Amino acid sequence: MIYSSQQAEEAGQKRYDYQKVHREENDHVMNNVIEHRPMDLEAEPHTVRYSQSSLIHLVNPSDTAIHRFATGGCTLKLMDEVAGITAARHAKNRVVTASIEATNFHRPVPKGSLMHLMGRITFTSSRTMEIEVAVDLEKMTSGGVTKERAVTSFFTFVSLGADGKPIPIPPLKVTTDDERSRFEEGKGRYERKKAERETYKKLKVDT
Repeated sequence: MIYSSQQAEEAGQKRYDYQKVHREENDHVMNNVIEHRPMDLEAEPHTVRYSQSSLIHLVNPSDTAIHRFATGGCTLKLMDEVAGITAARHAKNRVVTASIEATNFHRPVPKGSLMHLMGRITFTSSRTMEIEVAVDLEKMTSGGVTKERAVTSFFTFVSLGADGKPIPIPPLKVTTDDERSRFEEGKGRYERKKAERETYKKLKVDT
C-alpha cells in the first residue's frame, strides 16, 4: 500500500495497533454468560437486570453474502438494535450510538441458523453508557440444538435532550461483584478512549 505521506502511514499503523490491542483485551468476553430474559418489571430501575435486553433473529437469504453466511453489516445492525434497546431502557429517553468498540467475529453465522443477541449495560459516565453485546449462534439443522459464541462487541450510547444535545445519564447501580468488575473494566475503556481522543485532537492541531 502506498501512503500519501509518512504521517498518514504512522496514523494508519496507530489505528491498527489500537484495534489489535482492543481485540486482545476483549477476547475474554467471548465466554461471558448473558442470560436471555424478558424485561424485569420488578427489578430496580437503573440496574443491569432492569435494562438487559435480547433479540432472536432467523438468518434469511437476504441477510447473507454469496457464501451463505450472515454479513457483518446485518449482524452489526442487529447488535446496534439490541444495544439501543438496552440503553433506552436505562436512560428512559431517546438515545443514539456514539461509538463501537473493536468488534470480534469469532465464527461465521450460516443461513438458516438463529442468532441470539443479548445486551447489558456495563458502565456509565456522566454522559455516556457502555453496552456489552454478545451474539450466540444456534444451529437447528445439525442433528441437535447447539449454541456457540459468534460475535462480541461494546457499544457506547448517549442520551439526547429536546435540543438534540447530550444530557446526563442516570448512574448505573451495580449489585454484584461480577457487575462491579465489568464496571471497572468499562471505566478503563472509557478513560483510555477519552485520552486517545485528546491525543488525536492535539495531533490534528499540530498538523
